[in-house]
Amino acid sequence: MAWNTRQVAELAGTNLRTVRHYHELGLLAEPERRHNGDTYYGMTELMGVLRIRRLTELGYSLRQIAALDRADKRPGGSLRSVDATLAATVDRLRRARFDLAIRLRGDGSARLPSEAAAAGLSEADRAFSAVMAEVLSPPALDAYAEILRNHRGLPDSAEFDGLPPDADEQTRRELAERLAPQARGLLAEHPGLRDPSVRSAANTIEHAIDELYNPAQVDVLGRVRRALRDTGTSAARR
Repeated sequence: MAWNTRQVAELAGTNLRTVRHYHELGLLAEPERRHNGDTYYGMTELMGVLRIRRLTELGYSLRQIAALDRADKRPGGSLRSVDATLAATVDRLRRARFDLAIRLRGDGSARLPSEAAAAGLSEADRAFSAVMAEVLSPPALDAYAEILRNHRGLPDSAEFDGLPPDADEQTRRELAERLAPQARGLLAEHPGLRDPSVRSAANTIEHAIDELYNPAQVDVLGRVRRALRDTGTSAARR
């Protein structure tokens, strides 16, 4: 299948001038001319035009698209870069939306513990602290605030905060294995975290985790919870 410039522009939902502009900027390779001097486009060129249009619809300028192509010449490499950028944007907007929902609850105020700001928490952790302030009883919230004041999170919390959404299985497993004993120690040191209000708010807390943290972080936290539960079950049997 072959099309002339006007036809390929129509198929891609754009116009002749735009396709020529893509050529001028080097975003679209010039197709070979036939023996009669006419230029015809194949499926590869059509897909190229469609790709550029799609990226511009996603908010990328033509200059940014050119930079993507220069930065990564591997097949699909630039699209992987776009996907990573979009994933980060979606994650940031999702967290902002959830934080806003928290602040719109009840009288419109969220009782974010002052310890959260002092501890230099991530945005997700700050929003999670707001949830905890809403659902925990005073004893449990006191224990949580004490952790923020004195422990400033777990030793591996920085690695957890920086964990990418697509972290591999080994990375997630090893991080969970390091975090589990640390979390177990905090529970032993702060029995207020075993207050019944924590159990009764489990669904809300789990929903907050799903909304605020990326998939890899959610997986790590799930592994830590299972490790703590398994430890508790083993202790009860003894």
